[in-house]
Amino acid sequence: MGEAFGAWRAGDDAELLAHVSSANIACGFHAGDARTMAATVKLAVERGVAIGAHPGLPDLQGFGRREMAISPGEAYDFTVYQVGALKGFTAAAGVRLAHVKAHGALYNMAARDEKLAEAICRAVRDVDANLVVYALAGSVMIEAARSLGLAAANEVFADRSYQDDGSLTPRRLPGAMITDVEQSIAQARTMVEHGYVRALSGKEVPLAADTLCLHGDQPGAPVFARALRGALEAAGITIRAPRSQES
Repeated sequence: MGEAFGAWRAGDDAELLAHVSSANIACGFHAGDARTMAATVKLAVERGVAIGAHPGLPDLQGFGRREMAISPGEAYDFTVYQVGALKGFTAAAGVRLAHVKAHGALYNMAARDEKLAEAICRAVRDVDANLVVYALAGSVMIEAARSLGLAAANEVFADRSYQDDGSLTPRRLPGAMITDVEQSIAQARTMVEHGYVRALSGKEVPLAADTLCLHGDQPGAPVFARALRGALEAAGITIRAPRSQES
């Protein structure tokens, strides 16, 4: 969320926040700016939604979804800078920052690169060791967070398809995005209730599901969020933000 900047508007954050328990707020590198960050934090506070920093690559033109060759040192600095910025806004609003989730290409790079994952998690720990790291279920990012003593939440996706190795289908490939609400609900329930996802190939891939992601920039995101929450709650699943080390 909070992916507008300047005169550019993106997503219906106000409506979406009525249906979620956690919000990943852009920190100015891939999207967002100071005014948008402040406004989105305010909306999240009003709706009782846990606030997370969403650091990405410094690539406004590519919306942070193009891979860049960065060093672990750069990943560390990028993360400290962005998490620190959003933490300033949560402090000013009188609430605590709850979690960190890397964005886009940075997220996927860190899911498979141990050195990048360690650098990002070390940055999170150095800013605030009570922050929860949201990362791709079963990825090296989960391992890196836990090895540094951080709480980590295995993240699964309601609106993305999967490959046989548990990675997300690259957006450039057909079928990467799930645009049918019922298909999204079915995938979410299978992951949460049965602990696996069916990859595009048809293979059943086991995974843990601690937190469920829905992209705010996808058309109709509030409709997806409302339907997903309703279906999960109807199935007896309680929805709340993952807890930090101190909760």
